[in-house]
Amino acid sequence: MANPYFQFKKFTIWHDKCAMKVGTDAVLLGAWVNLADCKNILDIGTGTGIIALMLAQRSTGDIDAIDIDNDACIQAEENVKASPFAERIRVIHAACSEFAGSVTRKKYDLIVSNPPYFINSLKCPDDKRSVARHTDSLPLSELVENACSLLSSSGRIALVLPYEQLEEVESIARKNSLFVSRQTDVIPVPGAHPKRLLIELSAVEADTTNRDTLVIEESRHQYTPEYIALTKDFYLKM
Repeated sequence: MANPYFQFKKFTIWHDKCAMKVGTDAVLLGAWVNLADCKNILDIGTGTGIIALMLAQRSTGDIDAIDIDNDACIQAEENVKASPFAERIRVIHAACSEFAGSVTRKKYDLIVSNPPYFINSLKCPDDKRSVARHTDSLPLSELVENACSLLSSSGRIALVLPYEQLEEVESIARKNSLFVSRQTDVIPVPGAHPKRLLIELSAVEADTTNRDTLVIEESRHQYTPEYIALTKDFYLKM
């Protein structure tokens, strides 16, 4: 049986009630996102609450964390309450469209999401896992459109996606009058093609876009100095 929890330096993530367990994608986004001038933050599809807790550790902002799955919200709430950051994180059981349409009128300086991304793959027999993994539960276009309605005038949206969705997210951004302000192509090992995309969309066009690459491992379980520097405040062994 897999370990029902994952221990970070300043908090513990239990994931036994959640369809999606702690993974590298969430850690990448939580460690990478730019938190400058962020007082109000929204985490869409919070799952275990891992990204919300990482952002709370890295900032002094107030964080709303939403998820469509009730069990995920229960687990996230438990993880938040057991952390040092409970006073700044509010877990809310709501779909993205419902939250944007009727639950809140708040505007956010930063909206983050590790969204479902399996588009054409076979669905898992576990309904909760399918909801967490497949885009028909939250299409990327719907996610970005709803996020736009919740952004402050200078707000940013930060996502982690399969690299193959770069053109799609760029097209969706243009349709919603957003600009790519920051992009990191995530490469598993030297010489490999990028597998993940860390991307920031802004309502304000910058003079230049900050683009770079991040290689995770030099070889099996031998992490690069760049990946260690990014995640060392969280992983116990970094």
